[in-house]
Amino acid sequence: MDAIRSVFWKPSPEEQKRKCNALVRQNVRKLDRDIQNLKQAETKTKNYILQASKRAQRNPSQAKQAASETRIFARELIRVRKQNNRLATSKAQLQSVQMQVNEAFSVRKIEGSIKASTGIMKDVNSLVRLPELTGTMRELSQELVRAGIIEEMVGDSLPDSELLEGEDDEAEAEVDKILGEILKDKLPPSMQKQEEELPAQPVEEEEEEDQQEMLAQMRGRLEALKS
Repeated sequence: MDAIRSVFWKPSPEEQKRKCNALVRQNVRKLDRDIQNLKQAETKTKNYILQASKRAQRNPSQAKQAASETRIFARELIRVRKQNNRLATSKAQLQSVQMQVNEAFSVRKIEGSIKASTGIMKDVNSLVRLPELTGTMRELSQELVRAGIIEEMVGDSLPDSELLEGEDDEAEAEVDKILGEILKDKLPPSMQKQEEELPAQPVEEEEEEDQQEMLAQMRGRLEALKS
């Protein structure tokens, strides 16, 4: 009997509203945690840059390696900031969805009917494609379809390669700006000289392998910070 009742039972508009709001709040909390983790990753990455600079000051013979490390970390910092901005935008969009959904339920209560919103559907389609929100946003979209607020289900999630498209080839000028922001006058002359020479000098095969290994280790540490 309970199984039969569950097939034909339809939640009331107030129950649907509470369920939708609960799912939105769950997603907002998830984004808040991710944003906080990214802020911590940004702080630690800045510290890595400062540590590399101090190491070059203490030992000028390590200036070239330190210059390479600071640029690697600066690129990672750019990626962290872009991801943080993307999540902050998604949070604002999600909160906008919540206001629109509550407004739709209020109109339904007053007028006795509801009209599907293309604006909400567009926002939900965008949010459900984020890897961070795919699961719970899909559940929210199902509730909104059931309530008649949107007319169709949303698309698949965006692959990471599309989300981060263009972020692997940050302009050197942007890297320089990051280093200038963090180091300011702390960059030793010997390290500045190494940075100037770095692009023009051919990299030996063995040295290139060492740098690739170092890059892999650094990326691993940063990914651990962001996870």
